[in-house]
Amino acid sequence: MEQSNILNPEILKTLIKEGIREVMREEWYKFFEMLLPYVDDVEQADIEATFQPNDYLDQDFDDITDWFKS
Repeated sequence: MEQSNILNPEILKTLIKEGIREVMREEWYKFFEMLLPYVDDVEQADIEATFQPNDYLDQDFDDITDWFKS
């Protein structure tokens, strides 16, 4: 009789959850990318020429970089 490998239900559950998280993360990135408007090189150069970071005070902004760390 062949020995069968039995997978622990908790390990299987963890593997499935991680797989689903990975797929959902990829799909969210695709969705967010679809929401962003396309900017060509000429338009990007115009934006960079018009809006300079030195024109704005740091206190006018909230630092939200911690929101995206995961």
